Amino acid sequence: MSSLIPAMRRAGLAVAFWHEVDTPKDRIRIELPSGVRDICAADAGLDASIQQLRDWKPDVLYVQGVSDAAAEAKLLDVAPAVFFLHTYSGTCISGSKTFSRPTSVPCDRTFGVACLLHYFPHGCGGNDPRTMWRLFGIQSERLRLFHRYAAILTHSDHMRDEMKKHGLCAHVVPFPCDASPAISHVISPAEPVSGFGRTEHPWRLLFAGRMEVLKGGHYLIEALPEVARAARRPVHLVLAGDGRDRQSWEAAAQRIQGGTPNLTIEFTGWVTPQHVTTLMRQVDLLVVPSLWPEPLGSVGPAAAQQGVPAAAYDSGGIPQWLTDGVSGQLAPADPPTPSGLARAIIRCLADPAHYAALRRGALEAGARFTMARHLPTVTEHLARVERR
Repeated sequence: MSSLIPAMRRAGLAVAFWHEVDTPKDRIRIELPSGVRDICAADAGLDASIQQLRDWKPDVLYVQGVSDAAAEAKLLDVAPAVFFLHTYSGTCISGSKTFSRPTSVPCDRTFGVACLLHYFPHGCGGNDPRTMWRLFGIQSERLRLFHRYAAILTHSDHMRDEMKKHGLCAHVVPFPCDASPAISHVISPAEPVSGFGRTEHPWRLLFAGRMEVLKGGHYLIEALPEVARAARRPVHLVLAGDGRDRQSWEAAAQRIQGGTPNLTIEFTGWVTPQHVTTLMRQVDLLVVPSLWPEPLGSVGPAAAQQGVPAAAYDSGGIPQWLTDGVSGQLAPADPPTPSGLARAIIRCLADPAHYAALRRGALEAGARFTMARHLPTVTEHLARVERR
């Protein structure tokens, strides 16, 4: 929304921004351009904020990420609405769409009562049955709400198919991952990586994201000895981000680094999106070791726009931007393993000619994920709903 709302205003649309809280705990505040009506439920109260929205008389609502299902239901009484689907809301009890027992593998089940039977045996969530029932009720209500939307948009074929399994029709629109214009670097498809084929040139890897178990950073760290043996040169991994598993990842990294020659692992902590883009310009390869089926994995297109290929597990929406052998390499995901990921990394970097081709493929892939392509398709769907 931080980039979409200004783009809508530049396109001449009248926009109001209704939101539940003023400053989310897990992300930076969205700054609004001049002329955008700001309606905050936490400040005005839910019912008063809904009335303020009614008084503004919207033609159509564009809904994303409302945490309170009751609030969402009231929004849907205001005007025809389009929903943008980012997550497994309404299709998974825990929202992770992943079995964690006996090992982490993506789940392809259709959400329903039978999911309750899998919750504990397959480690779908926590160990409290009360939490299981509460979450099941919330996700069931979310799925019911989906049927009230005039249209559902999403960013990958995988998520479109997820909706289809649940009796809903979703439309795929290109997701916008435009780099900040202040630091964006236009790379020529023919631009070489200086000295890449020489043995003294290190393999520079980047992980960027939340440090949680389903993001797979521990699998990446465990894959590094195999990568280092194949590289026969220095290997340097930067892990940018933070999260509840950071301490355990740091302990594993210290152990692996101590027993692996020519390997260095660096943790930067949380960094701004602008800093992440700068890091992307300093590495050879992005690694997306997510164990869950990422709905898209937006860090991949962002890296591709900088000419950085990726290695990732073949699940969820990852293939939407990573074509195996063209813009990076995919590793098997059923089940995902450190060794499989290591082999994908090695395939990306072992042959300089192949790596140069992957860079060109990444740039071509990244060009699909821009606001210039996203906004017209979104506004087309909004206008179609408004005209009904």
